[in-house]
Amino acid sequence: MSEQPNIAFTAPHFAASQVGLDILEKGGTAIEAMVAAAASIAVEYPHMNGLGGDGFWLISEPGKAPIGIDASGVAAQGATPGFYEGLDAIPSRGGKAALTIAGAVAGWQAALDISAQWQAPLPLRTLLDTAISQANWGIEVTQSLVDASNKTFDDLADDPHFSPFLIKGKALKKGKILKLTQLSQTLSHLADKGLDDFYHGELAEKLAFDLEAAGSPIRLADFHSYKAKYVTPLTVTTSKGKLYNLPAPTQGVASLIILALYDKVQHLGSTDADMVHLLIECTKQAFIARNANVTDPSRTPVDLQSLLSDDALNEMVQHIALDTAQPWPHVAKPGDTIWMGCCDSEGRMVSYIQSLYWEFGSGVVSPQTGIVWNNRGTSFSLDPNSQQYLAPGLKPFHTLNPAFAELSDGRRMSYGTMGGEGQPQTQAALFARHVYHNQPIDKAIALGRWLLGRTWGDESHNLKAERDLVEYVGESLLARGHDMVTVDPCNELMGHAGAIIRETDGIVSGASDPRSDGKAFTGHI
Repeated sequence: MSEQPNIAFTAPHFAASQVGLDILEKGGTAIEAMVAAAASIAVEYPHMNGLGGDGFWLISEPGKAPIGIDASGVAAQGATPGFYEGLDAIPSRGGKAALTIAGAVAGWQAALDISAQWQAPLPLRTLLDTAISQANWGIEVTQSLVDASNKTFDDLADDPHFSPFLIKGKALKKGKILKLTQLSQTLSHLADKGLDDFYHGELAEKLAFDLEAAGSPIRLADFHSYKAKYVTPLTVTTSKGKLYNLPAPTQGVASLIILALYDKVQHLGSTDADMVHLLIECTKQAFIARNANVTDPSRTPVDLQSLLSDDALNEMVQHIALDTAQPWPHVAKPGDTIWMGCCDSEGRMVSYIQSLYWEFGSGVVSPQTGIVWNNRGTSFSLDPNSQQYLAPGLKPFHTLNPAFAELSDGRRMSYGTMGGEGQPQTQAALFARHVYHNQPIDKAIALGRWLLGRTWGDESHNLKAERDLVEYVGESLLARGHDMVTVDPCNELMGHAGAIIRETDGIVSGASDPRSDGKAFTGHI
């Protein structure tokens, strides 16, 4: 008898997808599957994310409003402008770049607390076991990891503590095996002692010691005072359904604005070029609003939900024309991240993002734990007039934003991507293609994409488009005044997108991005 799939997991590395699916098949919840996969992908994709980074969750139970978890770190008490005296900007690598506490592990625990209200929990050891083995036996180096290793080699290779991420002092090579034994021991320690040990136990003491030795302003008291927060997601209702994303300090509002604006202008278009052009123009409006308003939640100049009001959106629509591109340079935000999505047999869905910010974050590796620390704090400014001005206890701007939608036809959709500035744009591309233009979700993700602005330390702010997209819309976009350059197709620059969709009858499907090493798995229990 053939049973339709009712569980699904997607991640940008197939091993993490498999770990997530295994937990779902054991009867675990979507949250438990996500924690297991988050630990696994911290091992398999160590350049993108890890225990020393941040996390953001969107959790949806059928029939209930989604819950958000903000597991992003705050600036250490010692991270004052005075600590950076004599510098124009916060360094992007090294101890001084490691200035915000890591929130990801606290987010795992906050999510598991919700899961425990749903059903009796699986042991933490069960969730972390595969990641522990993967780190101990070694991971196969992927092209994505090779590219990150080559890119960061000159910056990071001289630090003796970074040696676990090199092979005999050289940049990584594809297909080689990389053993992360220290990280394996750390994960095993957490499995025994509980995740809270990261902030209040032996692990916190080791991390605080290693970070201080590396020149970071973070101290043990910063670990002790950190908590992940449950937050109310931002939401907007369009003709296609109700869309959800995360509030400040993330750029979730930008992702929602793009799709809310597209909902108002998509009827103007009739061709693929029109769709791409209109989405780009919606993106510009969203980024202008984002840049003016997104900062630490305590100092956003307006309530971000107000930017999603009809009045605010209608004002933005006035600046969008079908035949002309708005002139564009603006300061863009880089970022390096993983997004994962899943659905369990009860229809509970998760959209999750975990990140170190840049490849290998600050490059600071804690020698006692094998944990790489993030450099998210480089998003702070040392300019007292900036709304991103550094202050202890505040959160920097985040490009991270996992997405979720409850469609008018009853389908529910968990979707997202990595890629800094590209995140809202890729979300909009795959959503528009699938929901408005009826492309199958795997095709909506695989088709040629575009990126307005900068990503991954790149300095140009123009429009980058993959060659397979340029071949059929390029001339039309140039004619409207877009400053466009062509990049290779299936380009990692465009991020690693994915989606899980649950139909009204409980059947689920998943898709992963051919630009990643990922896979979407479905199953039935």
